Amino acid sequence: MNKKITEKIWFSICGFFAFLTVAALGLLLFSIIREGASVLSWSFVTQPPRKNMTEGGIWPALVGTFYVASLTVLISVPVGIGAAIYLNEYAKQGVIVRVIRLSIRNLAGVPSIVYGLFGLAIFAATLKLGTGLLTAAITLGIMVLPWVITASEEALKSVPISFREGGLALGATKWQTIRQLVLPSAIPGMATGSILGLARAAGETAPIILTGAAYFLPQLPSSLMDGFMALPYHLYILATQHAQATAVRPIAYGTALVLILLVILLNSFAIVLRNYYRQKNELL
Repeated sequence: MNKKITEKIWFSICGFFAFLTVAALGLLLFSIIREGASVLSWSFVTQPPRKNMTEGGIWPALVGTFYVASLTVLISVPVGIGAAIYLNEYAKQGVIVRVIRLSIRNLAGVPSIVYGLFGLAIFAATLKLGTGLLTAAITLGIMVLPWVITASEEALKSVPISFREGGLALGATKWQTIRQLVLPSAIPGMATGSILGLARAAGETAPIILTGAAYFLPQLPSSLMDGFMALPYHLYILATQHAQATAVRPIAYGTALVLILLVILLNSFAIVLRNYYRQKNELL
């Protein structure tokens, strides 16, 4: 068969599956937006749920998601970037480092419920932290750590070796070269990977069910050891466990819409941050 005809056939097949994927995603988003927009309002996002969640809003769940996501960033990003710097810049490349990298890649594919069980067994039971905001954040931090390490290491690898050689040739120490020449160029990739990992953490349900999220709490958490509400768990309860499924369905769609908007906001922030630092580096 002619190579051009073969190429066109494969191109058509790939285009067809790409269209199916986009169409399915578009249909899903259209359904959520159409149903969720009817309940989305200022009072919906600023009021607590009432009457067994059949009325009111999602304020405690929204704040709880913000708290646990912020703590996850504070825990995972410094550790992940530090590990990536050590593996890429300081560690002697060999079998052990390759095994560590392979293990990190495999950890990224572990189901989130396994991380939840790990957090419950180690942090809640063994270390006696109990179930609450801190335990959930540490568990989510460990869950997104492989993403942060991998994205940060790939960002460091993309920095030309001439940057390092130039810094060392000018008499700078290795750390000074990394801090002043390598890291500024790697920040866009690091930030993008970290925020995308955070977006995944904000939408996870299984780990927080086991480590601290509550079905309903009338007040916001006042300490790191308190339980909290979160949008993914709130949506899970409304969609699958609530006794009045028909009555709470509009609220479930509204919660889903807010959660999607939150993830889109985080992803948009990652894109803006990456473009900002990319343009800043190009001007230097």
